Amino acid sequence: MNIPSNKSNSRGFTLVELLVVMVIIAILAAAAFAIGPAAMNKARKLSAQNAATSITQSVDQFYAEYSALPDPGTNSADVQFDTISANGTTLLEIVAGLDDSGQNARKIRFFTGKEAKNRKDGIEFSADGLSITNMYDPWGRPYYIYIDYDYDERMSFTPNGMSRAETLNGRRVAVYSLGVAKDA
Repeated sequence: MNIPSNKSNSRGFTLVELLVVMVIIAILAAAAFAIGPAAMNKARKLSAQNAATSITQSVDQFYAEYSALPDPGTNSADVQFDTISANGTTLLEIVAGLDDSGQNARKIRFFTGKEAKNRKDGIEFSADGLSITNMYDPWGRPYYIYIDYDYDERMSFTPNGMSRAETLNGRRVAVYSLGVAKDA
């Protein structure tokens, strides 16, 4: 003979247990939202640094191959231009082997880059794909290129948005991005 017990055999959660689980999930979600933007910004910085390094190396490789710097029409002194201006895109076309100026006569592809998405983080090509129209950093801004056209391997320049001048010795090219906008 079985004697009924007063204990319930239900296997559900109590209200307190559900509330504890909800609090833990809320804390984890808040931590994820706090870390997310910082991780995304770090990824954007790394992408911009990789693109700038790629441009720098392509100009150095061009120099090693042809014993001259690629000249988009500014070969008078040290000069700075950006990747959304005619001179900047012409320079990119020269090192990408897409120009018809004869500077990269062997059409060697020193530079390749990814295609931009929504005017961010890459190169925009013309409709026929035969020329570069712009190149943007991950924030949708241009890269700035400074080239040592007097071949003294000494560059002094003031990056856009900065108040102090930078001096680089032993380099033929410097590429930088302004990064995230102050108002963003």
